[in-house]
Amino acid sequence: MIKLKACLLFLCILGMQLNATAQTIDLFAETPTTVTKDIATGIFKTTRIVNGQSIENVGEGILDFRILHRFGAINQGGYEFFGLDQATMRMGLDYGITKNLMIGIGRSTFQKQFDGFVKYKALSQQTGERNIPLSISYVGTAIYKSLKDATTTYEPYVSDKFSFSHQILFARKFNDYFSLQLTPTLLHYNIVENVNIPNDFYSLGIGFRQRISKRVNITTEYFYRIDKLDGYYDPLSVGVDIETGGHVFQLHVSNSTGMTERTFINETAGSWGKGDLRFGFNISRVFTLKKPKELKSLKF
Repeated sequence: MIKLKACLLFLCILGMQLNATAQTIDLFAETPTTVTKDIATGIFKTTRIVNGQSIENVGEGILDFRILHRFGAINQGGYEFFGLDQATMRMGLDYGITKNLMIGIGRSTFQKQFDGFVKYKALSQQTGERNIPLSISYVGTAIYKSLKDATTTYEPYVSDKFSFSHQILFARKFNDYFSLQLTPTLLHYNIVENVNIPNDFYSLGIGFRQRISKRVNITTEYFYRIDKLDGYYDPLSVGVDIETGGHVFQLHVSNSTGMTERTFINETAGSWGKGDLRFGFNISRVFTLKKPKELKSLKF
């Protein structure tokens, strides 16, 4: 266990030390994604695989309005309309500052959470003279749980309600049909329930994309929790990505209710083995706030 944690920490440090120029693509282009100028593009079709971050960034000057929606558990039966009577949602705004750097903020109804993140692409997969087999990004996230806890015996400090995650994304596009990503993750709680629970939790995520047609892809995402909170399960999500012009519509089934790294990685209460699954979707709409440099010189 200690060796595995050390290995994950080493991978994180290695990723942050790499300093190469990255190439951000238009994630929502209608044309098929291919390798352009020896740089692999379209490793995933959008900035999230399902719940977790993908290697992709939104383009410079692009604002991405994103809604993540989860229904209740399917196994509740017909009285709850198989979970459709219930809903949990996250609304967020992601923005591309540069071709390598993007930021985002969001608000979740689950635990009334606020979150913000920064994602930096340090390395891009490419062929040719610079043969780089992987794309690598760093994602840092801060999460604030504003839900009031009626069972607590003291008034918590504001800082007690914060948790943080640090992730290094290692992704490779093997061909136009298949991409794979590994995501070593460190999740930190500022405060835990008792001294027997650690503040830091390690996990390893794996996700892949399998292209079915020009506009349809199958995605799968799983996180193996090296450190575990009792009563929770490893999250597993299976989905379908559908491109429709300026939208990327994602349909999926997952045992997770939360949509922040704290909740979907470490606090998934549902079990696939017990049929405690939830249908959900992600929908994204992008807006160009800054004209690309190559278009500024054009006159219409």
